Amino acid sequence: MTPFNPMLQHCRRLFLKDLDVLTSIGIHDFELSAPQRLLIDVDLYVDLQATSPSCDELQQVVDYDFIRQVVFARIKKGHINLQETLCDELATLLLENKQVLAVQLSTRKPDVYPDCAAVGVEIFRTRT
Repeated sequence: MTPFNPMLQHCRRLFLKDLDVLTSIGIHDFELSAPQRLLIDVDLYVDLQATSPSCDELQQVVDYDFIRQVVFARIKKGHINLQETLCDELATLLLENKQVLAVQLSTRKPDVYPDCAAVGVEIFRTRT
């Protein structure tokens, strides 16, 4: 669900859903002993006018590869204790792209508890 924010009314939303990564994350013994699955959703909000391509060329928009590159570069850096930390770091990195006005990002671990689909964290941040 998109948060209500007046600055988003003239935005395009780019999204990456259910990016499935294997990563070292967590604080419990069973999480420290082996990598685990983490599902990541990213919504980027970019200015609609500034990212409406006039000649159908990739350089006129924000490339989806950029989102994946940011996520995989952070995952590659090593162990993360908390999903909150990962969400905050990824949001900061994604907002470094000047075209990105806001980020909604969530992470969830689907294999932690047998009695629920996942445990996770979601944040929404705007460029200040």
